[in-house]
Amino acid sequence: MNRILLRGGRLLDPAGERDGPGDVLIENGRIAAVDADIRADDAEVIDAAGRWVAPGFVDLHTHLREPGHEYKEDIASGGRAAVAGGFTAVACMANTNPVNDDPSVTDYILDRGHQDSPARVYPIAAATRGLRGEIMTEMDALVRAGAVAFSDDGATIMDSGVMRRVLEYSRLAGVPIVVHAEDRTLVGNGVVNEGAVSTRIGLPGNPAIAEAVMVARDLMLAELTGAHLHVAHVSTAGAVDLIRAARGRGVHVTAEVTPHHLVLTDEATAGYDTNTKVAPPLRSLADRNACRAALCEGTLDAIATDHAPHAEHEKDVEFTAAPPGLIGFETAFAVVLDLVRSGELEPLELVRRLSTEPARILGQLGGSLAVDAPADVVVLDPAAEWTYDPAKGYSKSRNSPWSGKTLTGRVIATFVAGRLVYSEERGVLFP
Repeated sequence: MNRILLRGGRLLDPAGERDGPGDVLIENGRIAAVDADIRADDAEVIDAAGRWVAPGFVDLHTHLREPGHEYKEDIASGGRAAVAGGFTAVACMANTNPVNDDPSVTDYILDRGHQDSPARVYPIAAATRGLRGEIMTEMDALVRAGAVAFSDDGATIMDSGVMRRVLEYSRLAGVPIVVHAEDRTLVGNGVVNEGAVSTRIGLPGNPAIAEAVMVARDLMLAELTGAHLHVAHVSTAGAVDLIRAARGRGVHVTAEVTPHHLVLTDEATAGYDTNTKVAPPLRSLADRNACRAALCEGTLDAIATDHAPHAEHEKDVEFTAAPPGLIGFETAFAVVLDLVRSGELEPLELVRRLSTEPARILGQLGGSLAVDAPADVVVLDPAAEWTYDPAKGYSKSRNSPWSGKTLTGRVIATFVAGRLVYSEERGVLFP
């Protein structure tokens, strides 16, 4: 019998509204008991004193690059980086090669996930064939194959008629539509936020209104169809205001924000570091602060990394030529812990947005320390200081703006289905 006792930690369980000291007993892949001073003489005991014990993080927006771009990342390396960052489950976007617009690709991703990844892998299938925004995919077949949502992330479905039909059919499939909300005609060739910084550094600007326009359209279509709309990587105050108002009208909308949009601003792009080039771009201080406030109040439901690996040679070019994206699994917790240190968010609420809410949005198990729940658990040290070196991490890529930075807050251990898959001392323990 496999029994592990996490003793004496601060238990943070948003699903049970629990925040206090206690023990967690893991047995045969599930949580067997949660209480004070659990007696389990035959269990392996892990001292969690001074640490937080929480349900494993769930990342509902990642790019694992397999199939087709394994030189950037694959499911094995991405899964290892995920558990090193405390993520016990990750949902991967469809912009692979071939695109995940056919059940055979969904099957492949699930098979590779089961065999190669210590984290659970949930495929998000394409909403339209080839991500071209023209013809819908066979949603029912993709859901039966294992897709948990649909998205053309990285591209916008510009045709409103197609977008309406995608939302209508998603209701029948019973899963959310995840949208990359940028009006491409307004974005143009913009690579940084349009404003004073873009003018100063001489780079083409991507205006905040490009996001708000598409969020407004998609919210109206979600209201018309009654579908579940999920807005990815919200970055602007305008989008926040629209989502808040729509939710007040009863629109079925959820939304996420990334760690980088919660902490960085467009000032970070002033040094022309291509690791700060993301889509949507890093925005103004006012936009960043609006996103922080919206996350804290619940208008933005979840934190998602948008982990987007790129090879060094792809980023080592002029800013305008570099692909957008950064890696985020292993730094996410330390970066967003800034919200706790600032007093904006309680630890329990931070865990809710990293774990419980993403699991709810995807309709998957997770985000709970309840008895008999799957033992997907993370142990965290909120006070640990460490220097991040992506070359020593688990991703194949190195494109992080936090390279060489000293961070506070570290993952000590990660369990998936009761199995220790990551330890700060021993690294990833898989297979």
